[in-house]
Formats: sequence, structure tokens, C-alpha cells
Amino acid sequence: MGADFLGTWISPVEYARQYASRRRIEDVKHPNMSYHVQVESHMSLTGSNADKRILIRPSEQGAAIAALYNALAAKNGAPAVPAPKINDKAAAAIKELSNRLQSAKGKALVVSGSNNLGDQLLINAINQLLDSYGNTIGFERVSKQRQGMDREAQELLGEMNKGAVDVLIVLGDANPAWELPNAEEFRTAMAKVKTKISMVGVPNETASLCDYIAPDHHYLESWGDAEPKAGVYSLQQPTIAPLFNTRQAGESLLRWAESANFDPGTAEEPPYYRYLKKFWKENLFPQQSAYSDFQKFWDHSLHDGIFSLPANADYAVNPVDVQAAAGMQEKPSSAELEMAFYETVNIGGGQYATNPWLMEMPDPVARTTWNNYMAIPVYWDGGNEWKAFKGLNENEIYGMADKVEVEIGGRKQTVDCIRQFGLAENTLAMALGYGREQIGVCGYQEGVNVNPWLGLDKNGNVRYYATDVAVSDKVGEDDAFACVQYHHTMGVKGKDPKTGEELNVDEKTVMTLREGYQGGLTERSVLYYGSTKNLAELVEHIKEKRSEAQEWVENSLYPYDEYNEKYYSQGHHWGMHIDMNACIGCGACQVACIAENNVPVVGRKEVSRHHEMTWLRIDRYFFGDYENPHVAYQPMMCQHCDNAPCENVCPVAATNHSSEGLNQMTYNRCIGTRYCANNCPYKVRRFNWLDFSTADIFPANEYYVSNEEVPFGADNLTRMVLNPDVTVRSRGVIEKCSFCVQRLQEGKLTAKKEGRKLVDADVRSACQTACPTGAITFGDLNSKGDLAKRLDSPLNYYVLEEVGIRPSVAYSARVVNTDESLKPERGEEAHGENHEG
Repeated sequence: MGADFLGTWISPVEYARQYASRRRIEDVKHPNMSYHVQVESHMSLTGSNADKRILIRPSEQGAAIAALYNALAAKNGAPAVPAPKINDKAAAAIKELSNRLQSAKGKALVVSGSNNLGDQLLINAINQLLDSYGNTIGFERVSKQRQGMDREAQELLGEMNKGAVDVLIVLGDANPAWELPNAEEFRTAMAKVKTKISMVGVPNETASLCDYIAPDHHYLESWGDAEPKAGVYSLQQPTIAPLFNTRQAGESLLRWAESANFDPGTAEEPPYYRYLKKFWKENLFPQQSAYSDFQKFWDHSLHDGIFSLPANADYAVNPVDVQAAAGMQEKPSSAELEMAFYETVNIGGGQYATNPWLMEMPDPVARTTWNNYMAIPVYWDGGNEWKAFKGLNENEIYGMADKVEVEIGGRKQTVDCIRQFGLAENTLAMALGYGREQIGVCGYQEGVNVNPWLGLDKNGNVRYYATDVAVSDKVGEDDAFACVQYHHTMGVKGKDPKTGEELNVDEKTVMTLREGYQGGLTERSVLYYGSTKNLAELVEHIKEKRSEAQEWVENSLYPYDEYNEKYYSQGHHWGMHIDMNACIGCGACQVACIAENNVPVVGRKEVSRHHEMTWLRIDRYFFGDYENPHVAYQPMMCQHCDNAPCENVCPVAATNHSSEGLNQMTYNRCIGTRYCANNCPYKVRRFNWLDFSTADIFPANEYYVSNEEVPFGADNLTRMVLNPDVTVRSRGVIEKCSFCVQRLQEGKLTAKKEGRKLVDADVRSACQTACPTGAITFGDLNSKGDLAKRLDSPLNYYVLEEVGIRPSVAYSARVVNTDESLKPERGEEAHGENHEG
């Protein structure tokens, strides 16, 4: 019910790992997948991974929850609650959903991302009806994350306005003078506070209004602890000495409070370290029995980074006053247009907008960077064109975004648009966190600040949607449309308005994108997908297509058998497997690759020119019903082909093949012809059009990403992020995924020092390490480790295998757990009609 638990809701990394464990298909005869239904108004990251999406308008969420409760209450003899009407499609789908939930009683779970208290109470009542407590919901380790209350911020605002606050201390990344819906009122109230102190480490809007700034250490410079779950305590220790003359916030508070617990400490044991150690000695050490000596207990906890007390299995579920809960809910709006607001996985609510890696990370669904574009619904005209709300963004394929004026609550702003599948009817969506004014050079005035458009519900909690929305016609164009993907669909189906027959809309609309732009790919082995209903058919289809591809692979002039006998089969042959049923598209792998391999940030303007430098991209494809499609995420990096077409076109042999199957780059030999990039069917090679990393000796080649005085990465501070084991590239050089060759070498050296052979477990690529779901497996194709097990599935295939280039990265077909028949074929008749027309 609107909870983006794979993206931004409470503990997404934890939930992603648990979620993926029930999405993998280990046995194609018994898939045993969980069934995931997402009720939402716009395509969230979690919704894009769902088996079924039920589309509601943002203001209908409370009514949808009440409708689901009533449907289940009728089946379990519980009292009904008032439930306002919702759209007919959603009402029918929720009734069907209640039947599935009832049949899965004791094995079902319903969660909601709503900020409304009444909604959450009814969700609790639904889970009681489903016997979820004690089965799918446990109280042994209660989460203590995300415990803040919006209502308390409003209470503070009231006290400030009354002059009842003498001192205001703002900790961490808190930024109420910008984040709150009534931030302007908060800024006015701050003037009534005598002393205002910010302890933020980087500039923000609230700190700019404070009398004093006492900057906290960076978290990597700090001591600390946390209790994310009841009875689970983690210890935090610094990894680097403070770079600046800062002081830990905890120490400052101890000093200002003149606390009896304050110990001045030493350089080796700073005050907050001693306070933390004393707290653990007095509060946690007595609760355990494994250690009689505190120092041993402390050393062990510090080494492991975690200490756990026995889980508490005792709990009591209190009955919910469902009538009172229903009275707290928001009622659906009759407005013509509604706008949904959401946090993104890259910059959250704006707290991470200072990080250029995250600003340049594409939104998983929209595939846009550096801006929060307004998502507008897409429609198929029944002929050969995609149409969008108000006819906007007709030139999106050419890198142009239309500008419109949006007015909500009397506040008008100009925003850029992007066409988006999977939006509810008459619903728009925009991301939070952009349009910062006090932030430094990275996120300064990038995008639009939508916080003033937020509202408050009757309980004082933030309402993340607006109903009084007015949108103008086109008022201009943005020629810096920073979108990294324009090929959106791969097997989207629709019905012919004349005959009623199902056809491939990709093929019908290809002419609007340029002839052959997308239609040619629908017959290629780029994406295989199916449903649990036709899983056997999908397996047979993949087997047939791979058999056909092998004929092309074997009829080659390339002496693969000779090289395989001499090199690949003798030592290591590195490869990778990607499970597209486990991949949720979060982008963690992409950012990890950037950090590990010194991939430069190029900025919005260069991204709009398609000059992004990311070695690993995640292609997002829509398939199925065009009105509410399914989504597949496909991480795409260099495939390290054993018959690589990039190698034989380089005039200076700057790219070559190693005896271990790696497609290697010699940077100082590359002269920048880009023949290799042109000949790569996967388009994974990147060219340094400018000197993005200041590695060039010619200053004129440097590129300024933002409004900084010197190029990003030129000063000593930002250059500290560079990995010393990886070469920094300069202008005019091609680069691409190296399979983290530096990690391979490190693993070999470690094995050599220990006097043993290198094994799969010694080496993990950066993308594999960062993946929260374990979708990426890297290893030796000659070994019998985890990679070999993954490659044994009949759902595996190689992208564009029929080209005959022998890629070393395998993919598992995307499977949706649904009774819907998602045919693996691409529709020969539609393909033929397209070319005849």
C-alpha cells in the first residue's frame, strides 16, 4: 500500500535482501516465488518489481486501505468501516486481492507507506485478520528506525512562535527550514529564538539562519553506537582522523551541559570515546554473561561491530478501534489532477544532494539525472504513436524536455516534464530533494524544490501529495534533458482498436522513434521474460533460441577452440552471472563501480549530450500491458567477449584479450578513434570527451561540472576519493568495465602469500559486493563454485548471443509470478506489419 520498501522505506537494504530470497527461481519445475502486489499512484522502485500493480490516485490511498479492510472483515466476521468510493478498476482489483490474502492467511503481510495514523491503524487491523502477527510479523527484534514524528516538529514550531524556546540546537542532517511543508513559517519562527546552533557538517538552509555553527565530525571520523533493532547494538569507530577542525556533536553536548559524565580524555581516547565506553560498561556489560572482564567484552564488541542481547519473544497485540482509525483517514479528492511526491533512492529527501556520485546516478525508473522532472502519463493512440498528457514531450527522443508552469496552493513554479509509464489516471509525480539553495556547488539550484507544495493532514503529519494542481500548456523547452535511456519498451502489448487483437505496440510505434530504432531489437536476445504460468514454455523458448545462436557462434573464423585449450581452460576464465529476478534496479552496483574505478562525474550538460561515463548502466525495460506494464532491470557492463568485436578494429591494439578472458584496456596506447565503441553491440565503452578528472596536463581540457571555482576533483580534498590502485584517465581515452582487475590482482597476491591457489571466494567485484540482493555473481568459469551453480539454470542466456562474440556475462530471464500469460515470443505478425507500413 504505497510502501517503497525496496527503495526508501525504513530499512530498504535489509528488506531487499529478504525480498530477493523469495524471488529467485532455483527449480523451474517448482518456482516457489512470493506474490507481490503493489497499490500505488506512480511507478516506484518497489512497484516496478511487483507481480501486480493496482493504480489509485494519491488521495485514494486511505479509501483503498479501508476497502481492503472491509473485504477481509466480511470474510472473518469483523465490523466494517466507512469506505469512500475509489476508481472502479482499483475496487475490483482490491476485491480480488482480498481473496488471495484470505487464502494465504498466516503467510501474508500487508504494509503501508502512508504517513496517516488512521491508515496505519487499519493496516494493523488487516494484519490481525490475516493472522500475520507471530507468523509474518515478529516482535523479537522490533525496528527502532524512522521513529521521528512530524507532529512533534509542528509542536516545536508552535513553541517557537510563542517565544518559549530560548535555545534551538539542530543536529545532523536535519534541515527543517527547507524540508517542512511550512518551512517559510519555520524560518520566521527561528527569528524569535534567542540562540540558534547548527551542528551540520556541510552547509544547508537551516544552518544559514543560525547564530552559531559547531560542525560535527563526518561519520567516518566519529565514535558512536546505535540500536537499529531491539536488543541489537552496533558500534561505530572512526576510519580516518578528522580532516578539519571539527568536534563530535556528542562531545559538544556534554561540554555545554556541563555533564558529570564528561571526561576530557586524551588524544588517543577523546571525550566522547570515553563517554561511550562508560555507557557500555554501565548499561550493556551487566546484561551479558559471556565475559567477566569488561575490556574483553569491549574489545570483542568493537572487533565485531555488533552486540546482541537475547531476543524478546513476548508480545501482546492490542485490538484496533477501527471506527476511530477510519475517522482519522483522508478522504479522496474530486480534483481533476493530483500530484504525488516521493523520495528517490539516490538523494533521498535532499540530504544526499551534496554527493555528485548520487546526483549523477540515474533514477531507476525514469532514468534521469541531476533534476526532478515531473512524470506525466503516457497513452497509446491505437495507431502508431505514444501520446502524453497535454501532448507534452513529443521531442523527448531527441533530448528535449518540455517546460510547464505548475501551480499548487497558490505557489507557481516552472518544471521540466518526462513521459512515464505506470502512472494512475490524471496523476502526476515529482521527486523530493532537489532545488537546494544552501548546499555547496554540487546540488545548488539543481531541479525544483517541491517541499512548499506538501501539506499536513489533520494529525499534523506531512501529506505527500497535492490535489489542487493546475498545469499550463508548454511554456518552453529544456535542451539539457539529462536522461540516459530513451529505449523504454521491450514487448509492450496493446489491443488493435479495429480488430481487438493483441499486438506488439513496440513494433507499431517504432516509426515514431525512427525506423528500426527499437523494433529490430525485439527479435534479438536482449530480454527474455515470462510468467510462472508459462514458465515451461519460456524455458523451451530460451533453449530453442540458444540452439539457433550456437550455429552462428560455431561458424566463426575465430579459433576459439585453440585459445580455449591453450589459455582459458588451463588457468582462470573470469565471468559473471546476473539474476534479473533478484535484481531490483536500485543502482547500488553502479555507484560502487564509480567509487572503485575512479569513474568521473561529468555533470548535467554532458549527460544530456550522452557523454555519461558510468562503466555499468542499468537498462530498464517495460513489458506487458502498456497501461500498467511490468518492468525488468538489466545491469549492462562490458561483457568481456571471447570473440570481442572491439579488439580487432583498434588500429593501435589499445584493447586486447588476456589469457584469463579479460577484455583489457591500455590507456596510454589509446588514441581515441572510438572504433571500438562503434563496434561494440552492447554500447558499454565510454569516451573521455574532456578532462573530467584533471589528469590532463592541459588546463584548457578541464571541465567544470558545476559552479565550483576549480573543477571537481582538482583539489586535494576531493581527490582523496580516488582509488590508488586504479589509473585516472585523461581526455581522449576510452574506458570501460575491467571486471575489477585490481581486485583480481590483490586476490592473487593474497593467495600467493598464503601459499595456496586462488579461489572464487577470494575475489568479489565492486558491483557484486554492493548488491543488496546478491543478484550479481562473479567468479571463475573453470571452477565449481557459486558461479557454476548459477550458470546451471535453464533460464540463463547471453545477451545478443546470436552475434557470435561469446560474451562472458550470463543473465537469468525475468519471470513474473502471475496467471497472466506473458508470451516469450515477440510477435512475428506485428513485426511484419511494421515494415509493410
